[in-house]
Amino acid sequence: MSKAPADKEVANRKVEHIRAIERDAEIERRRSGFDDIKLSHRALPELDLDAIETKTAFLGKELSFPLLISSMTGGAHDEIKVINRNLAEAAEETGVAMAVGSQRVMFTDEEALASFDLRGHAPTVPLIANIGAVQLNEGLTADHCAKAVDILKADALYLHVNPLQEAVQPEGDRNFANLSDAIADVVAKSNVPVMIKEVGAGFSGADVALAYHAGIRHFDVAGRGGTSWSRIEYHRRREDDDDLGLVFQDWGLTTVESLLEARAVLAQKADDTTLIASGGIRNGIDMAKSLILGADLCGTASPFLAPAQQSAAQVVKAIQKFEREFRTALFLLGAGDLSSLKGNTSLIRSGTTRL
Repeated sequence: MSKAPADKEVANRKVEHIRAIERDAEIERRRSGFDDIKLSHRALPELDLDAIETKTAFLGKELSFPLLISSMTGGAHDEIKVINRNLAEAAEETGVAMAVGSQRVMFTDEEALASFDLRGHAPTVPLIANIGAVQLNEGLTADHCAKAVDILKADALYLHVNPLQEAVQPEGDRNFANLSDAIADVVAKSNVPVMIKEVGAGFSGADVALAYHAGIRHFDVAGRGGTSWSRIEYHRRREDDDDLGLVFQDWGLTTVESLLEARAVLAQKADDTTLIASGGIRNGIDMAKSLILGADLCGTASPFLAPAQQSAAQVVKAIQKFEREFRTALFLLGAGDLSSLKGNTSLIRSGTTRL
């Protein structure tokens, strides 16, 4: 990779995002739609809790249960390097997948490379590289995407789409014109599966259909209701009276709405697809509800950020908490394995959500 002057604006932005999350509890919106879904309790589950099978396969590798540590951060700052290392080590210890934050920064600041060189800390679990799709309209190419995959030794590549965040961000990149064509080019040239991910405003059925046409077969809906990146960018506004980030802090489809729309589109496709639920998933019950709605896997980030600032051991504890909650939910639903759960909408009490 050729040397380039460090882009401190991009690097500092990552730390600013973390500080905003620490200062403002309202960035966590708590409106993903899961609370509206009521499940059927089984007083006689006819199961041994400890014998419930939660393992699943993702990107050709086994996971202990269907959890992905969602994209958070990356960059040259020492704090960010520690966060990513702790996340990777915890993912390896617990047998879950991990996605890194946007790797754009590594093309403008070589010191950021270390925050993405994680395979040594997570040798066996799925790792997912990450590039902002809009950057394909701003000079990044399929070759840059391949370099992002190479530095991580990744099993797949996220192309994240974040039009709301870019629209609100003071220095946002807003040219999303004909982006699906650029995505299709990356898919055609990539040596690993290319996945598409929103960052908190969700996918409509039309988005899923367009991405599918571009060759995408892995979809992460990242719906509204968890972390509001619009509100985060509000804290970075350049004018005191600029409230755009607040006006749009709850814009988009909830995670539940996105799952329902994506499932409806993908059910009509012949190819195998992967549907990931993320956006406000905060416990194992949310995970169970996601799989009932058709997800294959669940991603979450916010619950792991503070633990990752402390140690890998603290992240392990947070992941184990999710696993215990998820296993308990299956037990109380009478579901002995994931096949008994996934898409089984009979487990939802009637009248609680539109299916």
